[in-house]
Amino acid sequence: MTEDFYCDEVLSGRTEVRKVAETDRVLAYHHTRPFWPVHIVVIPKVHVPSLTDLGDVDEGILAELLDVVREVAAMVTEEHGAARVLTNLGKYQDSKHLHFHVNSGDPQG
Repeated sequence: MTEDFYCDEVLSGRTEVRKVAETDRVLAYHHTRPFWPVHIVVIPKVHVPSLTDLGDVDEGILAELLDVVREVAAMVTEEHGAARVLTNLGKYQDSKHLHFHVNSGDPQG
């Protein structure tokens, strides 16, 4: 996996994704390799290293990102009865680009 899958693959267009929601600065799409039956990823369209390190980006991106996370989580909850929202930090964060997972159901595995 690359250091930043989201910039290198998704945002560059190299990897096609099925969009769920989109704003000028945020993209939500179905995970390309889902771990849960419902697995949506929400990312900023600019590089933000992590929730605890925003890099050079203004904090306003967090409000817009969380608005989309809330919208997607509400949609998943409405359609499937429950949802989880997760972000990873440190060694748990495979791709060093802030992203949230919105998921529902038992893990695939």
